[in-house]
Amino acid sequence: MRGDACIPLLPCVEIAPTLEFYGLLGFEVTYQQRTPNPYAATRRGGAQLHFFGLKGLDPLKAFSSCLIIVDEVEDLHARFVAALKKAYGRIPLRGVPRVTRMKKGQTRFTVVDPSGNSLMFIRRDEPAGYGDDDKDAPASVLAKALKTARRLRDFKGDDAAAAKVLDVALKKADAGTTVERARGLAARAELAVALGDMRRARELARDIDALSLSASEREALRVELEALEPLARTQE
Repeated sequence: MRGDACIPLLPCVEIAPTLEFYGLLGFEVTYQQRTPNPYAATRRGGAQLHFFGLKGLDPLKAFSSCLIIVDEVEDLHARFVAALKKAYGRIPLRGVPRVTRMKKGQTRFTVVDPSGNSLMFIRRDEPAGYGDDDKDAPASVLAKALKTARRLRDFKGDDAAAAKVLDVALKKADAGTTVERARGLAARAELAVALGDMRRARELARDIDALSLSASEREALRVELEALEPLARTQE
């Protein structure tokens, strides 16, 4: 006996550009009709997505979403980014369509399609609570700010709000340990680049250089800061 199956049915402004976009992500069209109503079905591995045309749909006000559980996310994100960059001539980080940024060790990312539908790709073995269990609740002001900023960045895609949260915490001299301050500065630098404020990003990098950190701590931060370079190039 076959198990039950659930297939998301998402609205779209137009079927053709929707299928073109999902084709970039490796989804194949398994069915399509133009009359009496625009409709299409797609598949990528075990994930199926169906679409229907909806007159008057505003992509900037859309809220339809879907979770897709996958075995890994980092390589998948890299493949999606490469395909979108080739098609659009840049990595679409803002507006519609767009793809959220990916940091090493991250377990999820989101793709927003041309109609404003959000697809969140989640690693199958992601820790419960996305690593935010109460037992691991941060104690310092900076640790709490980093947690909040991460959720604003990764779940809501609100870079500006995440930046404000970190700015408030970083203004406090005793907000956390030196390592937490370094991580806060690195996270804020990443947001500055994404927001197109390269001058602010360079200022934050200098603030990190001025901190008293061990060689191993600086090495850990070096990986984070080097990850900003491809993102910085998209802002040039």
